[in-house]
Amino acid sequence: MSDDGRENNGSENVPSRQRTRFPGISSRAYEHPADRSALVALRKLSGFDTVFKALSGLLPERSLRLLFLSDSVRVSDQQFTHLNDMLRDACYILDLEKVPPMYVNQDPQPNAMCIGLDEPIIVVTTGLVELLDEEEMRAVIGHEVGHALSGHAVYRTILLFLTNLAIRVAWIPLGTVAIMAIVTALREWFRKSELSADRAGLLVGQDLQASMRGLMKLAGGNHLHEMNVDAFLKQAEEYEEGGDLRDSVLKILNVLPRTHPFATVRAAELKKWAESRDHQRIMDGHYPRRDDDKNTSVSDSFRESASHYATNIKSSKDPLMKLVTDIAGGAGGLGGRVRRGFDGFTSTPEGNEEPPAESAQ
Repeated sequence: MSDDGRENNGSENVPSRQRTRFPGISSRAYEHPADRSALVALRKLSGFDTVFKALSGLLPERSLRLLFLSDSVRVSDQQFTHLNDMLRDACYILDLEKVPPMYVNQDPQPNAMCIGLDEPIIVVTTGLVELLDEEEMRAVIGHEVGHALSGHAVYRTILLFLTNLAIRVAWIPLGTVAIMAIVTALREWFRKSELSADRAGLLVGQDLQASMRGLMKLAGGNHLHEMNVDAFLKQAEEYEEGGDLRDSVLKILNVLPRTHPFATVRAAELKKWAESRDHQRIMDGHYPRRDDDKNTSVSDSFRESASHYATNIKSSKDPLMKLVTDIAGGAGGLGGRVRRGFDGFTSTPEGNEEPPAESAQ
Protein backbone atom coordinates (compact mmCIF):
# COMPACT_ATOMS: atom_id res chain seq x y z
CA MET A 1 0.00 0.00 0.00
CA SER A 2 1.05 3.59 -0.54
CA ASP A 3 1.38 6.17 2.21
CA ASP A 4 -2.24 7.28 1.89
CA GLY A 5 -3.44 3.72 2.53
CA ARG A 6 -4.28 2.87 -1.11
CA GLU A 7 -3.05 -0.24 -2.84
CA ASN A 8 -1.12 0.63 -5.96
CA ASN A 9 -3.21 -1.76 -8.04
CA GLY A 10 -6.40 -0.02 -6.93
CA SER A 11 -8.07 -3.30 -6.03
CA GLU A 12 -8.92 -2.37 -2.46
CA ASN A 13 -11.30 0.28 -1.19
CA VAL A 14 -9.60 2.50 1.35
CA PRO A 15 -10.31 4.99 4.12
CA SER A 16 -12.00 8.26 3.18
CA ARG A 17 -9.10 10.25 4.63
CA GLN A 18 -5.44 9.68 5.39
CA ARG A 19 -4.67 8.03 8.71
CA THR A 20 -1.42 7.28 10.50
CA ARG A 21 -0.30 3.66 10.34
CA PHE A 22 1.61 1.85 13.12
CA PRO A 23 3.89 -0.82 11.61
CA GLY A 24 4.81 -3.59 14.03
CA ILE A 25 2.94 -1.99 16.92
CA SER A 26 2.68 -4.09 20.06
CA SER A 27 -0.62 -4.25 21.87
CA ARG A 28 1.34 -3.10 24.92
CA ALA A 29 1.29 0.37 23.39
CA TYR A 30 -2.42 0.87 24.07
CA GLU A 31 -3.27 -1.68 26.75
CA HIS A 32 -4.59 -0.48 30.08
CA PRO A 33 -1.94 -1.18 32.76
CA ALA A 34 -4.14 -3.69 34.64
CA ASP A 35 -5.02 -5.47 31.40
CA ARG A 36 -1.40 -5.50 30.28
CA SER A 37 0.03 -6.92 33.51
CA ALA A 38 -2.54 -9.72 33.56
CA LEU A 39 -1.84 -10.66 29.94
CA VAL A 40 1.95 -10.56 30.35
CA ALA A 41 1.69 -12.83 33.39
CA LEU A 42 -0.58 -15.30 31.59
CA ARG A 43 1.66 -15.41 28.53
CA LYS A 44 4.73 -16.11 30.69
CA LEU A 45 3.15 -19.07 32.52
CA SER A 46 4.88 -22.33 31.66
CA GLY A 47 2.49 -24.67 29.87
CA PHE A 48 -0.16 -21.98 29.47
CA ASP A 49 -0.68 -22.67 25.76
CA THR A 50 -0.91 -26.42 26.38
CA VAL A 51 -3.58 -26.00 29.05
CA PHE A 52 -5.72 -23.82 26.85
CA LYS A 53 -5.35 -26.10 23.84
CA ALA A 54 -6.58 -28.94 26.03
CA LEU A 55 -9.44 -26.80 27.27
CA SER A 56 -10.37 -25.90 23.69
CA GLY A 57 -11.63 -29.44 23.24
CA LEU A 58 -14.28 -28.72 25.86
CA LEU A 59 -15.30 -25.36 24.47
CA PRO A 60 -17.95 -25.12 21.76
CA GLU A 61 -15.76 -22.99 19.50
CA ARG A 62 -16.32 -25.07 16.39
CA SER A 63 -20.03 -24.97 17.10
CA LEU A 64 -19.92 -21.16 17.38
CA ARG A 65 -18.05 -20.82 14.09
CA LEU A 66 -20.55 -23.08 12.32
CA LEU A 67 -23.43 -21.17 13.89
CA PHE A 68 -22.23 -17.80 12.60
CA LEU A 69 -21.34 -19.29 9.22
CA SER A 70 -24.80 -20.79 8.84
CA ASP A 71 -27.02 -18.13 10.41
CA SER A 72 -25.22 -14.78 9.96
CA VAL A 73 -23.86 -12.78 7.04
CA ARG A 74 -20.11 -12.95 6.47
CA VAL A 75 -18.55 -9.60 5.65
CA SER A 76 -16.68 -9.68 2.33
CA ASP A 77 -16.17 -7.88 -0.98
CA GLN A 78 -19.71 -8.96 -1.89
CA GLN A 79 -21.53 -8.51 1.44
CA PHE A 80 -21.44 -5.44 3.70
CA THR A 81 -18.59 -4.11 1.59
CA HIS A 82 -18.30 -0.88 3.59
CA LEU A 83 -17.68 -2.92 6.76
CA ASN A 84 -15.18 -5.07 4.91
CA ASP A 85 -13.27 -1.95 3.85
CA MET A 86 -13.21 -0.72 7.47
CA LEU A 87 -12.02 -4.10 8.72
CA ARG A 88 -9.16 -4.33 6.23
CA ASP A 89 -8.22 -0.73 6.95
CA ALA A 90 -8.19 -1.35 10.72
CA CYS A 91 -5.93 -4.39 10.27
CA TYR A 92 -3.66 -2.34 8.01
CA ILE A 93 -3.35 0.52 10.52
CA LEU A 94 -2.60 -1.81 13.47
CA ASP A 95 -0.48 -4.06 11.23
CA LEU A 96 -2.49 -7.21 11.98
CA GLU A 97 -1.22 -9.61 9.34
CA LYS A 98 -4.25 -11.90 9.06
CA VAL A 99 -7.64 -10.24 8.68
CA PRO A 100 -10.08 -12.06 10.97
CA PRO A 101 -13.45 -13.13 9.55
CA MET A 102 -16.32 -10.83 10.53
CA TYR A 103 -20.04 -11.58 10.63
CA VAL A 104 -23.17 -9.47 10.90
CA ASN A 105 -25.73 -11.12 13.15
CA GLN A 106 -29.43 -10.25 13.22
CA ASP A 107 -29.97 -8.79 16.68
CA PRO A 108 -31.61 -5.44 17.54
CA GLN A 109 -29.33 -5.08 20.59
CA PRO A 110 -26.23 -3.04 19.64
CA ASN A 111 -23.24 -5.24 20.34
CA ALA A 112 -19.91 -6.45 19.00
CA MET A 113 -17.51 -9.13 20.12
CA CYS A 114 -14.23 -10.82 19.25
CA ILE A 115 -14.04 -14.48 20.25
CA GLY A 116 -12.16 -17.65 19.35
CA LEU A 117 -9.36 -19.81 20.71
CA ASP A 118 -7.46 -20.81 17.59
CA GLU A 119 -8.29 -17.78 15.46
CA PRO A 120 -10.35 -14.73 16.41
CA ILE A 121 -13.65 -13.96 14.72
CA ILE A 122 -15.50 -10.66 14.97
CA VAL A 123 -19.27 -10.41 15.22
CA VAL A 124 -21.33 -7.22 15.05
CA THR A 125 -25.10 -7.03 15.40
CA THR A 126 -27.52 -5.35 13.03
CA GLY A 127 -28.54 -3.12 15.92
CA LEU A 128 -25.00 -1.73 16.06
CA VAL A 129 -24.68 -1.36 12.27
CA GLU A 130 -27.93 0.61 12.14
CA LEU A 131 -27.04 2.77 15.14
CA LEU A 132 -23.59 4.08 14.16
CA ASP A 133 -22.37 6.27 11.32
CA GLU A 134 -19.24 5.43 9.30
CA GLU A 135 -16.67 7.08 11.57
CA GLU A 136 -18.26 5.69 14.73
CA MET A 137 -18.37 2.21 13.21
CA ARG A 138 -14.73 2.52 12.19
CA ALA A 139 -13.81 3.07 15.84
CA VAL A 140 -15.84 0.02 16.90
CA ILE A 141 -14.19 -2.22 14.31
CA GLY A 142 -10.81 -0.88 15.42
CA HIS A 143 -11.87 -1.72 18.98
CA GLU A 144 -12.50 -5.35 17.99
CA VAL A 145 -9.29 -5.60 15.95
CA GLY A 146 -7.50 -4.32 19.06
CA HIS A 147 -8.98 -7.24 20.99
CA ALA A 148 -7.65 -9.59 18.30
CA LEU A 149 -4.15 -8.07 18.38
CA SER A 150 -4.03 -8.26 22.18
CA GLY A 151 -5.07 -11.92 22.20
CA HIS A 152 -8.18 -11.09 24.20
CA ALA A 153 -10.38 -13.40 22.14
CA VAL A 154 -9.06 -16.48 23.97
CA TYR A 155 -9.99 -15.24 27.44
CA ARG A 156 -13.27 -13.73 26.28
CA THR A 157 -14.30 -17.11 24.83
CA ILE A 158 -13.46 -18.81 28.12
CA LEU A 159 -15.50 -16.23 30.04
CA LEU A 160 -18.45 -16.83 27.71
CA PHE A 161 -18.14 -20.58 28.24
CA LEU A 162 -17.80 -20.36 32.03
CA THR A 163 -20.75 -17.96 32.33
CA ASN A 164 -22.96 -20.37 30.40
CA LEU A 165 -21.62 -23.29 32.46
CA ALA A 166 -22.45 -21.50 35.72
CA ILE A 167 -26.06 -21.12 34.55
CA ARG A 168 -26.29 -24.82 33.66
CA VAL A 169 -25.00 -26.06 37.04
CA ALA A 170 -26.88 -23.51 39.12
CA TRP A 171 -29.21 -26.27 40.41
CA ILE A 172 -26.29 -28.08 42.07
CA PRO A 173 -25.74 -26.95 45.70
CA LEU A 174 -22.60 -24.80 45.73
CA GLY A 175 -22.05 -25.86 42.13
CA THR A 176 -21.51 -22.34 40.89
CA VAL A 177 -19.34 -21.01 43.73
CA ALA A 178 -15.96 -21.95 42.28
CA ILE A 179 -17.00 -21.12 38.72
CA MET A 180 -18.42 -17.74 39.65
CA ALA A 181 -15.25 -16.86 41.56
CA ILE A 182 -13.32 -17.34 38.31
CA VAL A 183 -16.01 -15.53 36.32
CA THR A 184 -15.87 -12.55 38.69
CA ALA A 185 -12.09 -12.30 38.30
CA LEU A 186 -12.34 -12.64 34.52
CA ARG A 187 -15.03 -9.94 34.40
CA GLU A 188 -12.73 -7.53 36.24
CA TRP A 189 -10.03 -8.22 33.65
CA PHE A 190 -12.65 -8.03 30.87
CA ARG A 191 -13.69 -4.52 31.91
CA LYS A 192 -10.07 -3.37 31.77
CA SER A 193 -9.63 -5.04 28.39
CA GLU A 194 -12.52 -2.94 27.09
CA LEU A 195 -10.64 0.22 28.04
CA SER A 196 -7.62 -1.13 26.13
CA ALA A 197 -9.73 -1.86 23.07
CA ASP A 198 -11.34 1.61 23.20
CA ARG A 199 -7.81 3.00 22.85
CA ALA A 200 -7.16 0.71 19.87
CA GLY A 201 -10.40 1.98 18.33
CA LEU A 202 -9.14 5.54 18.67
CA LEU A 203 -5.80 4.62 17.06
CA VAL A 204 -7.71 3.18 14.11
CA GLY A 205 -10.40 5.83 13.74
CA GLN A 206 -8.17 8.74 14.82
CA ASP A 207 -11.31 10.75 15.54
CA LEU A 208 -11.98 11.29 19.26
CA GLN A 209 -15.36 12.91 18.64
CA ALA A 210 -16.53 9.86 16.67
CA SER A 211 -15.46 7.58 19.51
CA MET A 212 -17.34 9.80 21.99
CA ARG A 213 -20.45 9.82 19.82
CA GLY A 214 -20.40 6.03 19.57
CA LEU A 215 -20.29 5.65 23.35
CA MET A 216 -23.09 8.22 23.75
CA LYS A 217 -25.24 6.29 21.29
CA LEU A 218 -24.65 3.06 23.19
CA ALA A 219 -25.95 4.85 26.27
CA GLY A 220 -28.78 6.94 24.80
CA GLY A 221 -29.61 5.61 21.34
CA ASN A 222 -29.63 7.36 17.98
CA HIS A 223 -30.63 10.81 19.23
CA LEU A 224 -27.47 12.85 18.71
CA HIS A 225 -29.47 16.05 18.24
CA GLU A 226 -30.61 15.60 21.84
CA MET A 227 -27.15 14.83 23.29
CA ASN A 228 -23.93 16.73 23.94
CA VAL A 229 -20.43 15.29 24.43
CA ASP A 230 -19.42 17.82 27.08
CA ALA A 231 -22.59 17.18 29.07
CA PHE A 232 -22.05 13.43 28.72
CA LEU A 233 -18.53 13.72 30.11
CA LYS A 234 -19.90 15.89 32.90
CA GLN A 235 -22.03 12.91 33.90
CA ALA A 236 -18.87 10.82 34.29
CA GLU A 237 -17.36 13.50 36.51
CA GLU A 238 -20.52 13.67 38.60
CA TYR A 239 -20.60 9.87 38.85
CA GLU A 240 -17.03 9.78 40.16
CA GLU A 241 -17.35 12.70 42.57
CA GLY A 242 -20.95 12.38 43.74
CA GLY A 243 -22.41 10.82 46.85
CA ASP A 244 -20.83 9.43 49.97
CA LEU A 245 -19.40 6.08 51.06
CA ARG A 246 -22.76 4.40 50.52
CA ASP A 247 -22.67 5.41 46.87
CA SER A 248 -19.09 4.16 46.54
CA VAL A 249 -20.18 0.71 47.74
CA LEU A 250 -23.22 0.76 45.45
CA LYS A 251 -20.98 1.62 42.48
CA ILE A 252 -18.92 -1.49 43.18
CA LEU A 253 -22.02 -3.67 43.49
CA ASN A 254 -23.48 -2.23 40.30
CA VAL A 255 -20.38 -2.94 38.23
CA LEU A 256 -19.57 -6.46 39.53
CA PRO A 257 -21.99 -8.37 37.25
CA ARG A 258 -21.06 -6.32 34.17
CA THR A 259 -18.56 -7.28 31.49
CA HIS A 260 -18.19 -3.67 30.28
CA PRO A 261 -17.48 -0.46 32.18
CA PHE A 262 -20.27 2.11 32.17
CA ALA A 263 -20.45 4.20 28.97
CA THR A 264 -19.74 7.54 30.66
CA VAL A 265 -16.73 6.05 32.45
CA ARG A 266 -15.38 4.65 29.18
CA ALA A 267 -15.78 8.04 27.50
CA ALA A 268 -13.95 9.86 30.31
CA GLU A 269 -11.14 7.27 30.36
CA LEU A 270 -10.68 7.47 26.60
CA LYS A 271 -10.63 11.27 26.57
CA LYS A 272 -8.04 11.27 29.36
CA TRP A 273 -5.84 8.85 27.40
CA ALA A 274 -6.31 10.79 24.14
CA GLU A 275 -4.91 13.87 25.87
CA SER A 276 -2.00 11.99 27.44
CA ARG A 277 1.65 12.01 26.46
CA ASP A 278 1.49 8.23 25.88
CA HIS A 279 -1.08 8.70 23.10
CA GLN A 280 0.87 11.52 21.51
CA ARG A 281 4.06 9.45 21.49
CA ILE A 282 2.26 6.65 19.65
CA MET A 283 0.91 9.09 17.08
CA ASP A 284 4.47 10.39 16.62
CA GLY A 285 5.69 6.86 15.89
CA HIS A 286 7.28 6.10 19.26
CA TYR A 287 5.69 2.91 20.59
CA PRO A 288 6.60 -0.63 21.74
CA ARG A 289 7.11 -3.13 18.91
CA ARG A 290 5.74 -6.66 19.02
CA ASP A 291 9.21 -7.99 18.14
CA ASP A 292 10.18 -7.01 21.69
CA ASP A 293 7.18 -8.63 23.40
CA LYS A 294 9.18 -11.74 24.29
CA ASN A 295 11.52 -9.58 26.37
CA THR A 296 8.72 -7.98 28.37
CA SER A 297 9.25 -8.18 32.13
CA VAL A 298 6.35 -9.45 34.23
CA SER A 299 7.58 -7.57 37.29
CA ASP A 300 7.88 -4.32 35.34
CA SER A 301 4.31 -4.72 34.08
CA PHE A 302 3.02 -5.37 37.59
CA ARG A 303 4.93 -2.36 38.93
CA GLU A 304 3.44 -0.18 36.22
CA SER A 305 -0.02 -1.50 37.01
CA ALA A 306 0.45 -0.87 40.74
CA SER A 307 1.75 2.62 40.06
CA HIS A 308 -1.26 3.33 37.84
CA TYR A 309 -3.71 2.26 40.54
CA ALA A 310 -1.85 4.21 43.22
CA THR A 311 -1.96 7.36 41.10
CA ASN A 312 -5.66 6.86 40.34
CA ILE A 313 -6.51 6.37 44.00
CA LYS A 314 -4.61 9.51 45.01
CA SER A 315 -6.27 11.63 42.32
CA SER A 316 -9.74 10.07 42.62
CA LYS A 317 -12.60 12.18 43.91
CA ASP A 318 -14.64 9.14 44.90
CA PRO A 319 -15.40 9.18 48.67
CA LEU A 320 -14.18 5.62 49.22
CA MET A 321 -10.93 6.26 47.35
CA LYS A 322 -10.42 9.44 49.37
CA LEU A 323 -10.86 7.41 52.54
CA VAL A 324 -8.30 4.85 51.35
CA THR A 325 -5.86 7.68 50.63
CA ASP A 326 -6.43 9.17 54.09
CA ILE A 327 -5.88 5.80 55.76
CA ALA A 328 -2.64 5.35 53.85
CA GLY A 329 -1.62 8.86 54.87
CA GLY A 330 -2.53 8.39 58.52
CA ALA A 331 -5.22 11.07 58.54
CA GLY A 332 -7.05 11.53 61.84
CA GLY A 333 -10.76 11.42 62.57
CA LEU A 334 -11.41 8.59 60.12
CA GLY A 335 -13.80 6.80 62.48
CA GLY A 336 -16.17 9.73 62.48
CA ARG A 337 -15.94 10.08 58.71
CA VAL A 338 -16.74 6.42 58.15
CA ARG A 339 -19.72 6.60 60.55
CA ARG A 340 -21.07 9.73 58.86
CA GLY A 341 -20.56 8.20 55.43
CA PHE A 342 -22.73 5.19 56.23
CA ASP A 343 -25.33 6.93 58.42
CA GLY A 344 -27.74 6.97 55.50
CA PHE A 345 -27.99 3.19 55.42
CA THR A 346 -29.80 3.24 58.76
CA SER A 347 -31.46 6.64 58.68
CA THR A 348 -35.25 6.78 58.60
CA PRO A 349 -37.30 8.63 55.93
CA GLU A 350 -37.47 12.41 56.28
CA GLY A 351 -40.27 13.47 58.58
CA ASN A 352 -40.09 10.25 60.62
CA GLU A 353 -36.72 10.80 62.19
CA GLU A 354 -35.99 9.09 65.47
CA PRO A 355 -34.63 11.25 68.29
CA PRO A 356 -30.87 11.26 68.93
CA ALA A 357 -29.62 8.61 71.32
CA GLU A 358 -29.12 11.05 74.16
CA SER A 359 -32.70 12.37 73.83
CA ALA A 360 -34.19 8.90 73.77
CA GLN A 361 -32.73 7.95 77.11
